[in-house]
Amino acid sequence: MVITHNLGFPRIGKKRELKFALESYWRGDSSADSLQHTAQELRAEHWRHHDGLNLLPVGDFSFYDHVLDMSFLLGNIPPRAQHWQGEALDNYFRVARGRSAAEGSVCECIAAGEMTKWFDTNYHYIVPEFAADTRFQLDAAALLAQVEQARQQGLPVKPVIIGPLTYLWLGKAKDDSNKLDLLDDLVKVYGELLQQLAAAGVDWVQVDEPILVTELDDAWKAGFERAYAALKSDQIHLLLATYFGRLQDNLELACALPVGGLHLDALQARDEVEAVIAQQPDYKILSLGVIDGRNIWRSDLTALLDWLEPLHRRLGYRLWIAPSCSLLHAPFDVEAEDGLPDDIKSWLAFALQKLDELKILGRAINHGRDSVSVELAANAAALASRRSSDKVQNAAVRQRLQAFDLDQTQRQSPYAQRAEVQKNILQLPLYPTTTIGSFPQTAEIRATRRRYRQGEISEQDYTAAMQQEIRHCIEQQQALGLDVLVHGEPERNDMVEYFGEHLQGFAFTRFGWVQSYGSRCVKPPIIVGDIARAQPITVEWATFAQSLTEQPVKGMLTGPVTILNWSFVRDDQPRRDTCYQLALAMRDEVLDLEQAGIGVIQIDEAALREGLPLRKSQWNDYLDWAIRAFRICANAVRDETQIHTHMCYSEFNDIIQSIADMDADVITIETSRSDMELLDVFDRFHYANEIGPGVYDIHTPNIPSVESMLKLMRQAAQRIPAERLWVNPDCGLKTRSWDEVLPALQNMVEASQRLRAEASAAPSTTSPAVAAAS
Repeated sequence: MVITHNLGFPRIGKKRELKFALESYWRGDSSADSLQHTAQELRAEHWRHHDGLNLLPVGDFSFYDHVLDMSFLLGNIPPRAQHWQGEALDNYFRVARGRSAAEGSVCECIAAGEMTKWFDTNYHYIVPEFAADTRFQLDAAALLAQVEQARQQGLPVKPVIIGPLTYLWLGKAKDDSNKLDLLDDLVKVYGELLQQLAAAGVDWVQVDEPILVTELDDAWKAGFERAYAALKSDQIHLLLATYFGRLQDNLELACALPVGGLHLDALQARDEVEAVIAQQPDYKILSLGVIDGRNIWRSDLTALLDWLEPLHRRLGYRLWIAPSCSLLHAPFDVEAEDGLPDDIKSWLAFALQKLDELKILGRAINHGRDSVSVELAANAAALASRRSSDKVQNAAVRQRLQAFDLDQTQRQSPYAQRAEVQKNILQLPLYPTTTIGSFPQTAEIRATRRRYRQGEISEQDYTAAMQQEIRHCIEQQQALGLDVLVHGEPERNDMVEYFGEHLQGFAFTRFGWVQSYGSRCVKPPIIVGDIARAQPITVEWATFAQSLTEQPVKGMLTGPVTILNWSFVRDDQPRRDTCYQLALAMRDEVLDLEQAGIGVIQIDEAALREGLPLRKSQWNDYLDWAIRAFRICANAVRDETQIHTHMCYSEFNDIIQSIADMDADVITIETSRSDMELLDVFDRFHYANEIGPGVYDIHTPNIPSVESMLKLMRQAAQRIPAERLWVNPDCGLKTRSWDEVLPALQNMVEASQRLRAEASAAPSTTSPAVAAAS
């Protein structure tokens, strides 16, 4: 019998129950017991959906982030949070977001943990922190409680944990120590954990080691051998799970590790399956991830069976099948989408449908295809419908792209020349202040947008309401003393979904939510066909905002690479071609904004970094077309137009040359949580354009002080000349309240003013680093 299992499931619930329970608890409107009750109900419901599978994941549920869960399980709590006297859950939230519901005063708040992207996905994790004196101490109570809950329901459990090498690799040393020096002590705690799980009656444990699909040096490879030799046990079986790529030069290592089984992402590493079979010992399980855990298209079940059935005849019980990775990255249930056209809906598979596909494959292999003939026929019909649909291809779009010269993407003049032109036009002070684009999306804004969508108010009334919100944003920014303003984006539900709704080639869900971090969920649009822009999208909103003030107001756009990476992308053509189509559509919007008199245009590429392949050897191809797509979109403007771009929560030091090649006049980045570490690259790389290192961490409710911002900006000024530095938050403000935003921005403006005063009072004290950069 082939074994069917799942690697992980969405935590947020079908109706985002976890999101609302968390936010209620953080506001102080509900108790910790109520939050725990919601979590238990969600886990029980999610496990019920696994009925028919042989093993289901336990421990994949998290209140905020599974990496942070692992840190607390291992006792690796940051020093600033180690002396908390309150409930453990509140300390967990303090590390996640800087405070919890228990805080009654500012002194209880701490700096939140650094946040960055989980491999090449849009999921954010809290970065583990290490030092030479880091010590680990097991606290498995939360995981064991989930195991016991599943046991009481009579379910076949497979606990899920992050492996020791991946855990170390994901973290950062806060001193000059080598993270691998901690491995032996860490493995001892993992050994204790496995003993406790075995004592709880667990047979199989899924140990996630996705770094095996990345490039590892000899020290990390030796670490794998040492760690798993120490974890070898007769009491419990380990399923070593890899995903998001191919093993390549790590294949022999992965096959040789003394574990009970190996999970392979068979969508991306199908060509490695035969090599793994040849190299694995006969006792090992081979788990193949055959259902796409990251995209939303139906699988070709007949083609999969044509491949899997012969493998099953060879491997027998040693063959397991599963999704390629955790279904954390997929929406919950496509059947809830009553607003999708029937044909498009039939092409899609969300988390529940992916479990159904897995069950169909299992029944077909174990009991014959006749047992699922109806399901296979429906699957084949849906695939045929998509292939023949006129919603997929647009001849005019394809002809335009074919005729476009992809090499003609230069600005009219070099940066230094156009910078002087822009300086004379904008007349900005030293250390100019701005925000990243969005302002708080209040309950009133969301209600107005909902009423408009439901036809309860007219377009005229909706426009008037949004204009009033824009007017309020402009007035607030002027009162604060900001230099370059934004309209606040009240009309936008999401920075990607909003543009998708105004472009041809997209489809949209009502309930297709995916967790981004904590309680923050996004609803990615679906790219079903060729992309074009029928008419201007943002011009009226931008020009209205600009009419309210003499100060420059930024036109706000989302860039083609970010729209691509934060959408569910069609899988029937190269991602590159889809990105170029997006670039041409957004190029039209940029030129229309310029023509309408908008002199500063921000084109956000927040997701540029996360699209990188996990192996550096494959970076050049991606960066070539991704940077070209941005330049297609941005670089047709006149010298007078200042182009900004924004990137958030991404390590970009290793792609700094490509970022420079974008040739944006101003780039804004996240540096507040990482304490300006991202600027270390400028010690060795001369970045000629302007940069705004984010000094206000908007992903925590904490209000940064003037002194904390001054400290960060002074660090930045040691690397970047003051005349090329901007002062700004690290991301948009839509998730924050006005009560949080206004004092934080007031402090930010004051920090900028003090920097200007210092520069004016001591013009001759420029640091050597700044002088050299100049």
